[in-house]
Amino acid sequence: MGRSRWHVIEDEDGALTVTRRLPVRFDLAVETILEGTTGRRRLAHLVRQDLWRSLQSLRGFAPAVQVCRDGAVMQVRAGGAVAGRFDRAACEALIACVLEDAANRARWMARL
Repeated sequence: MGRSRWHVIEDEDGALTVTRRLPVRFDLAVETILEGTTGRRRLAHLVRQDLWRSLQSLRGFAPAVQVCRDGAVMQVRAGGAVAGRFDRAACEALIACVLEDAANRARWMARL
């Protein structure tokens, strides 16, 4: 199996960020709150996968997801860097649809 090409960064505030490119850039981003607890790394990768599926046609898009745990609440910031021109409102609306989809949220927070 090949080596992961994803950078996983934990900062001193307890936030975990998963990104392909360094330095981390959020040219577009949407935030949400998830109730319950799960692994931050697992959650970040699941959100990143669904984000990529939704925006893979956006030329030059490199997803980034940041997860912070605050008790029984997970704060998620999803978005990333875009190399080129893009419609911010339309892209952020797509990200919001991914983050607010009930089936996605249930799958992300399911314990394995």
